[in-house]
Amino acid sequence: MVTRRSVLASLAAPVAAQQIRLPKKIRVGIIGLEGHTGLITGPAATLADVEIVAVSDADSTALNNFLHGNRGLVNARGYTDYRRMLDTEKLDVAAVCNDNGERAAVILACVGRKLHVIAEKPLAIDRADLARIKAAVGGQNVKLGMLLDMRYEPPYRALREIVRSGALGEVAQISAQKSYKSGRREKWYTQRETYGSTILWIGIHMIDLMRFTSGREFTHVSSFMGHVGFPELGAMQNTTASTFRLDNGGAATLHMDYYRPETAVTHGDDRLRLAGTQGVAEYMGATGLTVITSGAKLTTVTKLPPAGSVFVDFLETIYLNKPATLPMEDIYSVCEVTLAADEAAWTGRVVEIGQGVARK
Repeated sequence: MVTRRSVLASLAAPVAAQQIRLPKKIRVGIIGLEGHTGLITGPAATLADVEIVAVSDADSTALNNFLHGNRGLVNARGYTDYRRMLDTEKLDVAAVCNDNGERAAVILACVGRKLHVIAEKPLAIDRADLARIKAAVGGQNVKLGMLLDMRYEPPYRALREIVRSGALGEVAQISAQKSYKSGRREKWYTQRETYGSTILWIGIHMIDLMRFTSGREFTHVSSFMGHVGFPELGAMQNTTASTFRLDNGGAATLHMDYYRPETAVTHGDDRLRLAGTQGVAEYMGATGLTVITSGAKLTTVTKLPPAGSVFVDFLETIYLNKPATLPMEDIYSVCEVTLAADEAAWTGRVVEIGQGVARK
């Protein structure tokens, strides 16, 4: 059976990261082990100027297993209370990878100590908490990143380049899919207070990719979420559908599920299709990236941009003054859109982006 920890463990090995030189040794602390910690530990293991000096998680067993299971963390100190870690360690960057419900409070604690923060997504499961984060970051001279790593994957970077080249004309229709195996899930997935919703947890990835690749903005959204079968998942929705209105009058759809069979070769099946006035481009794992336009027959794109790293990009933005591939304005925007899609599902009404109501 696939579990969250088994999937995340597959990301824990060092990954290829572009070699960069930073102006000083960067001391990183990880808070929480529920998120995609491998997006931090992998690149950090290949960067000479980055050291993970401390890790915090309330589960002492999980913490010890994490520290002893990563060769790059032999000198890292473990804490079961993240506040004590923040008070004790002299950090430059905090990587917040705890559960969705507790994330906002930890981000605020780190920003209050003037630390740069890269956090799991979403930043918050409530509009009021997102507003507090924006205000806190705006009041400190710190940078905020979020682990939207799919933006750095070659097929989606290529889709963006195709759209920007004008080959598809004006994008007016977007279709997206996420289908995952349910596997066994930890308790925090099964409760709304700690999980939020499936739209917030995985939908934010594809919402970001739809905006990133198409160049379009969303103005309105309507959503449905449900839970059919698999009672062991508790409050975790395993089927969702959202429809968005684009800023040019077009439409976008996103459907997601946790019904992918255990017999499937891969854990997930992600798909993204962009249709414009001059052609269509589509990516799915089974067929790769294909393009057909009014001036050319269907072709498969084999020359793709190199993969990037969300963590390396974040460090380059802070310490080398490079333009961010994922700037803070994009982070805030995708959080706003995702919260609107989530609100639409809970309330059963169409939500205007940026005009939602904070949940009490």
